Amino acid sequence: MTETQPIVNTHQSEAWNGYEGEHWAEHHDRYEAMNGGFNDALLEAAAIGPHDRVLDIGCGNGQITRLAARRASLGGATGVDLSRPMLARARSLAAEEGVANAAFERGDAQVHPFPTGGFDVAVSRFGVMFFADPVAAFGNVRRALREGGRLAFLCMTPLAETDMGALAAALPPLDHAPVGHDAGPLSLSDPDRVHEVLGGAGFHGVTSRKVEAEQIWGRDAREAGEFFAGWGPIRHNYGSGDEVREAVTKAMRPFERDGAVRLRSTAWLVTARRA
Repeated sequence: MTETQPIVNTHQSEAWNGYEGEHWAEHHDRYEAMNGGFNDALLEAAAIGPHDRVLDIGCGNGQITRLAARRASLGGATGVDLSRPMLARARSLAAEEGVANAAFERGDAQVHPFPTGGFDVAVSRFGVMFFADPVAAFGNVRRALREGGRLAFLCMTPLAETDMGALAAALPPLDHAPVGHDAGPLSLSDPDRVHEVLGGAGFHGVTSRKVEAEQIWGRDAREAGEFFAGWGPIRHNYGSGDEVREAVTKAMRPFERDGAVRLRSTAWLVTARRA
């Protein structure tokens, strides 16, 4: 696919091709340390076989795409994302690691012209919470799956249920509503909403269960606080001032152990099928 493919989620496209996408691409190893603890649960739920054709939605820097491609050794994996910076990083890492059956395309999952029935399984690690129209997006993903094809993805739980709640509580009050509930990180944090969206998109057999993993944010509170303050949602809501950085650095200190800042995190692991 080429750069001429349609994009309707323009707000997210601007973010992921600006500061947000550049930050994730530049710090890909840091984000993998944050989210990589969930990889095994996701890939086991997807039950990828050697001949499968895998679609990775919102693939970002492509770690899940590469891991899926290795499991689908006689098939392949295609990662799709809006972000040019992260797709460039994903292609570079796949080449460095010699994963020849991983491909990457720029596209908006809501309207991207996937081949009908072209995939056996679709996966995503925290890449499906940003759709402008989630029912339309998942409907498009459903059409990309063969009959009986599988969907498995991870999405965030409410922050209060994780150690991130302590960091959120340390942030100064906002004079505006935070982003993140309509088309952001927390948009699918309610499993009832997830079931409603997937049912509306035509999926069946929807299940969701909570999984837990450890997230590594940095070597110490100072490094972790700097990184957290630079995370897109925090920077968008609070700017880049010292107040936020100092507040989250202080909140990180209780989580320092064994040479790193380690936070307990949970996610919803969601599965469904195209009937």
